[in-house]
Amino acid sequence: MADVSLKNVGKTYEKASATTIEDLNLDINSGEFVVLVGPSGCGKSTTLRMIAGLEELSDGEIWIAERRVDGLEPRERDIAMVFQNYALYPHMTVAQNMSFGLRLSGMDKAEIRRRVDESARILEISSLLDRRPKQLSGGQRQRVAMGRAMVRDPAVFLFDEPLSNLDAKLRGQMRAEIRRLHKRLKATTIYVTHDQVEAMTLADRVVVLNKGRIEQQGTPQELYERPATRFVAGFIGSPTMNFLPAEIVSDASGAMLAIGETTIPVPPHKSEAILRQTGKAIEIGLRPEHFLADGQSDFFVTVDMAELLGPTTLVHFVFAGTTCSAMLPPELAAREGERQSLRIAFDKLSIFDPETGRAL
Repeated sequence: MADVSLKNVGKTYEKASATTIEDLNLDINSGEFVVLVGPSGCGKSTTLRMIAGLEELSDGEIWIAERRVDGLEPRERDIAMVFQNYALYPHMTVAQNMSFGLRLSGMDKAEIRRRVDESARILEISSLLDRRPKQLSGGQRQRVAMGRAMVRDPAVFLFDEPLSNLDAKLRGQMRAEIRRLHKRLKATTIYVTHDQVEAMTLADRVVVLNKGRIEQQGTPQELYERPATRFVAGFIGSPTMNFLPAEIVSDASGAMLAIGETTIPVPPHKSEAILRQTGKAIEIGLRPEHFLADGQSDFFVTVDMAELLGPTTLVHFVFAGTTCSAMLPPELAAREGERQSLRIAFDKLSIFDPETGRAL
């Protein structure tokens, strides 16, 4: 295990369309599982490739286990990388693929066999060691790619969107496998994905990237409940957060939030920041599960569409001139064209400055 530190890392390209990374600083603790997440083109894969040594830095330093590595070749950095396309040799067996790097390094054959057998046992692919990649399913190939990384016993594991080629069911299974594997090996792991569900379910810490910079980092729960920016709020969570224009108004009872024709109390934990915005336009962020249908109505809407998702129903409607969605128990959800009574869980909402996009 090893700490990883990126210090003022930058990457610039000649092409203006490529994402530029400027002054990126990130410290990853030994044994931590960190997920870099963001939309396509945000710089997450470039960051991972710079750590691996597959991309040169334009500026800054990269340290692994208190050793500066940005001037070293990939093989000298004590890392192992699992790629999106598995990168298995089609003419080699599973055992040969897993052991290839060790054989090139001149390791003793008995030790190679021990490592291959142990990794295969952990990954439950012992019965596949004599097969070739074309004889394997997508999930089995991904296990082989993980096994090839494991046998090297690296200081750091790097995963570059490893599940993107799998179907939804296999992705769920492999997420659980990777998480179990990390708990067992306790290895420092940096994982890149554009899938925020993977980020939320796998990570000890999530780092959200946008246009080559870090928007926010924290535990999955922190990012979900306390997004620092509108971008993070909209990216983390599925279904996505609802955003509504609002205003701070005052009446006899004090400051209130006006959302369309509906007014609700200012959340106590937001009151100090909100009072400074009295009379100004703001933006409310409200997750679908924070619209409540419990009989204590704040307002009524007409349901445009209702999607039954098993234990919940996703109800779509227009509120304050904005298309919104609410996640409701099926027995409380109105059908399409019917009126739906709703209440806002005002203590759960996020509030953003519409000009800066920062949370208040």
